Amino acid sequence: MAGRNAGRYSEHDHEHYERPRRRTRPRTKDRPTYDDAVDAVVVTVDRGRFTLELDGAGPRDPEAPRVLAMKARPLGRKGVVVGDRVRVVGDVSGEDGALARIVEVRERSTILRRTADDDDPVERVIVANAEQLVIVTALADPEPRQGLIDRALVAAFTSGMTPVLCLTKADLADPEILLSTYRSLGVPWVVTQRGGDLGPLRERLAGRTSVLLGHSGVGKSTLVNALVPDADREVGHVNAVTGRGRHTSTSAYLLPLPGAAGGAIIDTPGIRSFGLAHVRPEQLIEAFPDLDEMTEDCPRGCTHGAEEPECALDDALLEGRADPDRVQSFRRLLAARSVPEH
Repeated sequence: MAGRNAGRYSEHDHEHYERPRRRTRPRTKDRPTYDDAVDAVVVTVDRGRFTLELDGAGPRDPEAPRVLAMKARPLGRKGVVVGDRVRVVGDVSGEDGALARIVEVRERSTILRRTADDDDPVERVIVANAEQLVIVTALADPEPRQGLIDRALVAAFTSGMTPVLCLTKADLADPEILLSTYRSLGVPWVVTQRGGDLGPLRERLAGRTSVLLGHSGVGKSTLVNALVPDADREVGHVNAVTGRGRHTSTSAYLLPLPGAAGGAIIDTPGIRSFGLAHVRPEQLIEAFPDLDEMTEDCPRGCTHGAEEPECALDDALLEGRADPDRVQSFRRLLAARSVPEH
């Protein structure tokens, strides 16, 4: 066949030449420098549009104009989340109808992420560049759920964020019962109640970017409205039958804190579950420093679970050196990676 076709086309026939390949346009290595780009912080995200606050000198200005932007095509599938530090070009006037473009996402210092459930392999980045994770938990109405507290602590420790326990509705229950469980971890805490003094909480938040995380109905939106009076975050109520709150905030939102001390809070939607499929089992014990030091004598490959035959945590329990509640919480997290949370 090859011999029969040999010489079929002369050099003057168009079939003689190789057909042009697709996308043969020469590509340049030069990329736009965006010398005119300005720095900004992502305040909120809504259906592919990003509200930004332009960076300025000194603390964030609550009166600073907000800029609406979209993601530039060269960024591809790179995600942009609340708290991201970005560079933006285009119309940054903040006027109605103005639209800018995000052309670069700066390197993130911290990432708060979760999966929808423990068996969900897809990670969801919630917030970037926050320094503190404020875990908001009601002492009553609804009852505190240690599962979320433990999971949020793991998320904070593995992301490099400082966790802070914020216990609300102290007028309804004694905080000491819950605090006694977590005191050995050395986690900072504040206690609040409706109409009470928020001074200790403001001190924890001053000069830092903090994420507020909690179940619906725990009083998170009430706190946000008290800390930032013009926030206008909708306040939810707890269902008397289920004991759970309804979702009020529908998206994460960064709010500058008023006052000379500066800082900002990121309000997140109330959550029902906090999956940890992205956290490796060996990372979990590192989130429990009081237990981690007790596992030095564990055999190699020990996961420190309840089924491990020679786990040093069991010896520590028998000798009274380990807090049974902490061991139970850790092992519940370990087991929850393969059992859906209810």
